[in-house]
Amino acid sequence: QEQLMESGGGLVQPGGSLRLSCAASGSISSINFLDWYRQAPGKQREWVARLFRSGTTGYTDSVRGRFTISRDNAKNTVYLQMNNLKPEDTAVYYCNLLRGSTWLRGQNAYWGQGTQVTVSS
Repeated sequence: QEQLMESGGGLVQPGGSLRLSCAASGSISSINFLDWYRQAPGKQREWVARLFRSGTTGYTDSVRGRFTISRDNAKNTVYLQMNNLKPEDTAVYYCNLLRGSTWLRGQNAYWGQGTQVTVSS
């Protein structure tokens, strides 16, 4: 059964950096999209970054230039390098993938614990 596990979050001061990891139990080499999302308490889950099969990337405006999504196919892992972190980046971060036409984590499914990122002085 395919699973995703996020890690790498923590407490960091504004301007600091973190690298998040998303380890998949199956191959990520043939997926259509690898995505990062985040969700703050009381808010909707927000799309943050996307890595396409081609290697093209996309970012939401608020993180563009500060965050970088990448992957290591040999390790079945996708990363989110986060630089110059701001308090508004505080959230639980999740990953997801689209294999064919099916998201591993559906819109209304339980997405697990994610990894907590807290940016505070």
